[in-house]
Amino acid sequence: MNLTLKIWRQAGPKAKGDMVTYSVTDISEDMSFLEMLDVLNEQLNARGEEPIAFDSDCREGICGMCGLMISGQAHGPEVTTTCQLHMRSFTDGDEITVEPWRADAFPVIKDLVVDRSAFDRIIQAGGFISANTGAAPEAHSVPVPKPNADRSFMAAACIGCGACVAACPNASAMLFTGAKLTHLGELPQGQPEREARVVSMLNQHDHEGFGGCTNVGACSEACPKEIPLDVISQLNRDLRTALMHGE
Repeated sequence: MNLTLKIWRQAGPKAKGDMVTYSVTDISEDMSFLEMLDVLNEQLNARGEEPIAFDSDCREGICGMCGLMISGQAHGPEVTTTCQLHMRSFTDGDEITVEPWRADAFPVIKDLVVDRSAFDRIIQAGGFISANTGAAPEAHSVPVPKPNADRSFMAAACIGCGACVAACPNASAMLFTGAKLTHLGELPQGQPEREARVVSMLNQHDHEGFGGCTNVGACSEACPKEIPLDVISQLNRDLRTALMHGE
């Protein structure tokens, strides 16, 4: 498979970036997208050129480190993480554009690498519980209805990759924030801080420069873990309750 790649290159956070065109040949359809970029970087190294910087870690669709806009789609044409996107999703001769996540709250560090520490600060603002930790409690000591447990596990599947922000026309992180709130809000251990949590996390969300939600739904469609849009509804319900109680 032979491909033409138009890749965003930017030397640093304050440097001017531009799209640079590269050609890659003999790419196996069984390669992942990141493996294809590895091949390109090997060629650039061999020519004495600066390799392309991009994020990755586990390469198993678990950690959320990888994340690219591929031909205008977050993570590319399949609903999966970039590391699990394979080249068989493309055809010989394709021209592919590769860009970093586009959001003011995700400033570019270099090339395709962005700073997503805004997500960490949202979690730090309220994504915790005051319940004592230590030895694991007996499994049935705190009954949790199965629908609540299932919904909490669903929300906890969010890996914080940022695809929701990249796909949203407003660069909103409401799906991410809603997932983190729902994860704790469905469990008994998450109740003591529930109202304060939603206010603190949303204040931090806005402070970081993320946009507002206008219910486009692109965030959920792009999410590799298929977090449903109704976690944002849960967020809004919790916020209304908190404001009614004077939080």
